[in-house]
Amino acid sequence: MAEVRTITTGLRFPEGPVAMPDGSVLVVEIERRCLTRVLPDGTRKVVAAPGGGPNGAAIGPDGKCYICNNGGFEFVHDPDHGLRPVVQAWDYSGGRIERIDLETGAVEVLYRGTPEVQLRGPNDIVFDAEGGFYFTDLGKRRQRAMDLGAVFYARADGSLIREVAFPMVTPNGIGLSPDGRTLYVAETEAARLWAFDILEPGVLARHPWPSPHGGRLLAQPGGTYQRFDSLAVEADGNICIATLAHGGITIVSPDGGRIEHVPMPDMHTTNICFGGEGLRTAYVTLSGSGRLVACAWPRPGLALNF
Repeated sequence: MAEVRTITTGLRFPEGPVAMPDGSVLVVEIERRCLTRVLPDGTRKVVAAPGGGPNGAAIGPDGKCYICNNGGFEFVHDPDHGLRPVVQAWDYSGGRIERIDLETGAVEVLYRGTPEVQLRGPNDIVFDAEGGFYFTDLGKRRQRAMDLGAVFYARADGSLIREVAFPMVTPNGIGLSPDGRTLYVAETEAARLWAFDILEPGVLARHPWPSPHGGRLLAQPGGTYQRFDSLAVEADGNICIATLAHGGITIVSPDGGRIEHVPMPDMHTTNICFGGEGLRTAYVTLSGSGRLVACAWPRPGLALNF
């Protein structure tokens, strides 16, 4: 198990960490329905309260924070493992992409879907070098039904959104290779990591059937029950996937040939990002116990585009 340092506690199912230049870390609190800034001393400040279910987060080319809002979950508290989301919230407010001004806290809805399909449960987001972004729509689960998910591409100015991969089984974490030519997507319930070849911004190559959506299966670890959540990429191209149930970070090499697991002290290990000097600090959300922790990482993380 990595030696972790707790930065703050008391968060209500934190996800979507973004390491900021001033040493603070932005996180969403899905159950509290807000975006929070955590200072290095652990002090917390609510930046914005968009409601619904703020999920993945990323800084865009305009310096604003772009949020995947899943519309809201119902939560239960397990006495042994803490807080966890279960089904679509009774007051579900619809999936959407939001833009948040970090200075004023103003929230703007950028997209609710395409002309063909409504967003159901946007989950995670990554910007490319051109200033557009890919995001996953995990869908929502109800008592007896579950949506098929998809991957979308959109422009930050609100001028374009399109579906680029469908169908997927609960697509969650998303990231880009160091050269920007490969898109990685992790599926939660299937615990599969897919790679998509990028032909141009927002256009993915389609590998033939039996690929269900055009992606290449890169990894599907076996041997123990696990579920994949968000991911981050190292500077050398390794993909680091926050892993539920198994409780830690699963590391996959770009060719899928090497798999390593770094345990964390929470079975609801949901997100990882890199920051600090040389991007050698991993910030990890331990959501069941409501903690943001940090640990030294053996390799530098990949610098994000914005």
